[in-house]
Amino acid sequence: MKYNNQFGKQGWAPERIDDLKGKTFVITGTTSGTGFEAARILLSKGAKVVMLNRNPKKSEGVISTYKNELGNAIDVAHITMDLGKLASVRKAAEEVIKTVSRIDALLLNAAIAQVPKQVITEDGFESQMGTNHYSNFLLQALLFPLIEKSKGRIVTVGSMGYNMGLKTIKFDDLNWDKDYTGNDAYSQSKLAQIMTVYELQDRLEKAGKTGVKAYACHPGASRTSLIKTSGSLMTRFIWQIIKWSPLVQSAERGSYPQLMCATESNLDQKAFYGPTGRSNWTGPVGAHKLEPHAKDKAVAEKLWEVSEEAVGQKFEL
Repeated sequence: MKYNNQFGKQGWAPERIDDLKGKTFVITGTTSGTGFEAARILLSKGAKVVMLNRNPKKSEGVISTYKNELGNAIDVAHITMDLGKLASVRKAAEEVIKTVSRIDALLLNAAIAQVPKQVITEDGFESQMGTNHYSNFLLQALLFPLIEKSKGRIVTVGSMGYNMGLKTIKFDDLNWDKDYTGNDAYSQSKLAQIMTVYELQDRLEKAGKTGVKAYACHPGASRTSLIKTSGSLMTRFIWQIIKWSPLVQSAERGSYPQLMCATESNLDQKAFYGPTGRSNWTGPVGAHKLEPHAKDKAVAEKLWEVSEEAVGQKFEL
């Protein structure tokens, strides 16, 4: 299916963002890469930004960087959260609710990728599924009442990796105890994230809560530290070569899809947003094809139930 970009040949760009004074954005993973750039751009438009990061020291450094560029008057705060630990997610969500009175958009940006050997989290999950899917599922559930009150948005940053693995959820071996590979487990986690977006849309519509919007997007191929921090030695070596080629874009441009989904009006929730160039690695930002398996209703419904049980939290709508 060929999509016509509603934003023209150049695609969406941050110049379209209006003054965001009075609006609050909560974003995960801002110490580098697309998250760092997204938070910076939101702050430059006058928004309040609450950063959820694992490393408080790095967060303080990021705040100093933002203030040096944008001035001391910017409204930015950080709350420590480790997506690898459900207890940390619960504690961070409590702090967010104490810190802000509204959430105009929750940007689920942070992730890990290509973990070379199977790692099991303290909660008993394969690390990529635990970090990328289960923890984000829990965070959404915990913050949903405040998002709903604000008629806000949930923006999930997925990956084209959703289409590189089994193309379904491996319910009989979610921890990949058999045949683990970093790529397959990563693909599974990103597919789970994306499926959850469209299942959430259906549930919001059924519950009559269409004031909350949920969007799925991806950054394309961007120069970030994602592979550097969690990929295998060979994967990191190859990425160091590729990332400076024309096939890869800047982290700033990689942040555009999530910024668009967080701020732009009249977006189709059913679409999938990202770069629209070759292989969706780079190019003008807009809607593009999503493979049908990412909207498999039966699988998505089962995944939702499995996720609620895994994190010990009903996602009340």
